[in-house]
Amino acid sequence: MKSSSHASRASPAPTVASAAQPHAAPKASPRPPAPDPRQNRLLALLPDGEWQRWQPQLERVALPLGRVLYESGATLSHAYFPVSAVISLQFVTENGATAQIAVVGNEGIVGIPLFMGGGSTPSLAVVQSAGEAYRIPGRVITEAFARSALVSRVLLRYTQALIAQMAQTAVCNRHHTVDQQLCRWLLLSLDRLQGNELVVTHELIAQMLGVRREGVTEAALSLQRAELISYRRGHITVLDRPGLQSRSCECYAVVKTEYDRLLSAHAVP
Repeated sequence: MKSSSHASRASPAPTVASAAQPHAAPKASPRPPAPDPRQNRLLALLPDGEWQRWQPQLERVALPLGRVLYESGATLSHAYFPVSAVISLQFVTENGATAQIAVVGNEGIVGIPLFMGGGSTPSLAVVQSAGEAYRIPGRVITEAFARSALVSRVLLRYTQALIAQMAQTAVCNRHHTVDQQLCRWLLLSLDRLQGNELVVTHELIAQMLGVRREGVTEAALSLQRAELISYRRGHITVLDRPGLQSRSCECYAVVKTEYDRLLSAHAVP
């Protein structure tokens, strides 16, 4: 009997799923070009010879919202020259209450105790609006202050302007309404920012002004009803700056006039 043989059929090759390719990690966004340090008004006033000494010592730093540059009583190691960040100088009481005594932006320097000889201060410096700054070692400031009459004149004029702001802030907080204080605070902050928008909450403003949050909310709603500002989710946009100035007390104009008088290019020969 013949045995029948079955022709072997080649079975189709199993389909092999191609190995999953790992997703490439997203590339980090390139850091934007460095801003010109001389966007800071004090650095712009330095003579060329002094600028050449300072330039290699300047370090670009990003300052996120809420970063503390120095604590109360701490010894300062660097001075900061903001170019787009805004810094709040504050006092904190024993029970934790805070009040802003001054604001520093691209017109100034954070680190006055370095060249005034104190080395530390009872105030606190915290970033109010995120941005960038350049910092420089404290010894460079101290040496330049002792070496250059023009540098010392510029820094002392700025110190006088800052003292004027602190004094006017004390008067404003004591004698003017929360509505007027908020207008002053918004205008001083805008002077140190690019654009007309601030990223800030009512709670943070209340801490800065040393008042109740409900008072700030009521004042902000009043300004919004007058179409001077708009507020949404922690963003305040100034819609009518002249209107805000007319609603503010005299404190804003006094401070601005003093800064312009003391720090204009022709005022510091």
